[in-house]
Amino acid sequence: MYTKLINLIFFVLVLSLAGNVQAQDATWTDAKGDHNWFTPENWSEFPTGAHWAKIRNGLPGPTIDSEGAVARRVHVGYGEGGALTVDGGTLLIGSDDLRLGKNGGSGILNMISGSINIARDLDVGSGDPGIVNMTGGTITVSRDLEMPDEPGSTAEVNLNGGTISLGDDLSMGAGGLLDISAGTLIVAGDAVSAVQGYIDNGWIIAYGGNGTVQLDYDVTNQGQTTLKGVHKLEPNPIDGGLSSPGALELSWTLPDPCVPGQPVQVDVYFTDDLQALQWFTDPASIQVVSKQNVTSVSVQAQPKTLYYWAVDTYIGDPNDPVFGPIFSFLADNEAPQVEAGADVVTWLQDGSRMGNLDATVTDNDAYTVSWTVVSEPNAGDAVIEAPTAEDASVTFSAVGEYVLQLEASDGEYTGSDTVTINVYADGCKAAKSMPDYEPLVGDINGDCVVDDTDLALLQENWLKDNSLTENWFLIP
Repeated sequence: MYTKLINLIFFVLVLSLAGNVQAQDATWTDAKGDHNWFTPENWSEFPTGAHWAKIRNGLPGPTIDSEGAVARRVHVGYGEGGALTVDGGTLLIGSDDLRLGKNGGSGILNMISGSINIARDLDVGSGDPGIVNMTGGTITVSRDLEMPDEPGSTAEVNLNGGTISLGDDLSMGAGGLLDISAGTLIVAGDAVSAVQGYIDNGWIIAYGGNGTVQLDYDVTNQGQTTLKGVHKLEPNPIDGGLSSPGALELSWTLPDPCVPGQPVQVDVYFTDDLQALQWFTDPASIQVVSKQNVTSVSVQAQPKTLYYWAVDTYIGDPNDPVFGPIFSFLADNEAPQVEAGADVVTWLQDGSRMGNLDATVTDNDAYTVSWTVVSEPNAGDAVIEAPTAEDASVTFSAVGEYVLQLEASDGEYTGSDTVTINVYADGCKAAKSMPDYEPLVGDINGDCVVDDTDLALLQENWLKDNSLTENWFLIP
């Protein structure tokens, strides 16, 4: 017995040692003082795909500003407070989690631009406070966003720009707060009921409580739940959105005044210099509306330029404005919006079928289009006539599923969409493929027609009876 116990202990010890070899630690030291992730001297061991990267030793922590940062797992604030900034670079966490706050240390992620790809979960508040400040870029999470990750922790995600995309669930609890402004959160599948519960609990808000959370499933993104925030001023262009350069109109919705019937005046500021609006050192130089009761103003926007604007409202004291948030938009050429048309169910007639495609392309500039066959039962079964025409015609010569793509280009950007066409051998088989198909009463042979054939079958079996009539207990 004792021999077996000793052998068991030895086996567990070997496994433990093997695990330590596989999970190497890379601890952030910032020894060079340049705050650069890619400086080897700033780590106890430079992190690779086999390393657990522990970022501590206070602020500001490492910055990733170019491609190529990798780790097996990353903890920010492990044991001591720490931070991680991603600004134009990439971080690949190849097989585990990104955790913010752990073992007595708070963790902060500043996501400015670039991308983070996480093989498992994004855990915010893993026993200690965790904070995400996101103004741009993308965070792709293969599994869940958990906030807080452990009960009793504080988790805060400020989604002021960029996109967080989840492969599985959004999991929230007491102590978690998701504040959405110009950013977007995408959750796999239909998460509307769960997310609405979080909104009702006050765990998800928009613009610090001064906006509304917009929630939809399978509308903005197919098969996914999408969350956005809209400020009560309802700015147009939308915050964090895209607008065509040139002359454009900034517009907003006025709040209710403190005194009913009193006009609400506004000050509006517009600039491509964020600091000019943040620091407000020379407000007159960026002011486009001064104490007017208006809901819009015309401005000029240069191409490829990021603009910032704010609306301050006077709802009571004419000398005490209510400062609005800073909105932003990019003035740029918009990609063509392409609708390839609704999916189609059809059937062969005399061995083939020809039909016209019904597409719509919207763009402010001249554009060209091109149809291609993405998939078909056999090569050559689909022939597109005039594939550079928006509403081209197509001929099918075999049953099966066809996927066609329409791509539109304005010379700078492209947009595309697909249409799926299912071709059946005849109209009856096509009808039966529809989800709302119901057979006709009297269609005995199932050919979708009630006719003499069905009547003959009925007559052939008229008054026949194959019910059980004699023995009440049937022995097979």
